[in-house]
Formats: sequence, C-alpha cells, structure tokens
Amino acid sequence: MNRRHHAVTVQQASAESPTLARLTALTRDSSDRLKAIELLIPATLRPAIQAGPIDGDSWCLLVKSNAAAAKIRQLLPALQAHLRSRGWEVNAIRLKVQT
Repeated sequence: MNRRHHAVTVQQASAESPTLARLTALTRDSSDRLKAIELLIPATLRPAIQAGPIDGDSWCLLVKSNAAAAKIRQLLPALQAHLRSRGWEVNAIRLKVQT
C-alpha cells in the first residue's frame, strides 16, 4: 500500500474540521481579549501573563507567579468592565498560576 502524506497548514486543517475551526476561533478571541486589556496592566506584569481558555462567559489568564497573580487579582473588576464595554460577555476572569 502506497500512501502519500501531504502537509497542510493550520488554516487548511481548521477549515476542514469544525472542531479545529472552533478552537482556532477561541484562541484568537482569547488573544484579542488580552490585547484589549494590555494597557490596563502595569508594564512590568505584562510579560508574566498569557491568554488562556474561554469557557462561556468565563475567561482564564495564565500567570507565571503567585506574586503576579495577587497584583492582577486587584485589577480584575476593571479588566472585566473594560472587556464588557468593548462587547465581550465576561462575567468572570480566572487566574491560573503556571508552575
């Protein structure tokens, strides 16, 4: 049996798979949310934060340390309000410390 495997781009694979298309859209949405709040986060903390998964009206931020998470936790109400003012339905932002 002679099989030929052809490389495909992520865009091609996601276009052919509804599941991958949904994951791609969620990843893009999460990154867009992080860009929208970036200026509200102190510059020294920005490198410690990554966009995480979206689950309904809850969004997760991945944080590199407990100290950074404690500082970000103080900003959560302002971050949520800013996202809602820009059209995102975010009722909760969770923080997950990456170990």
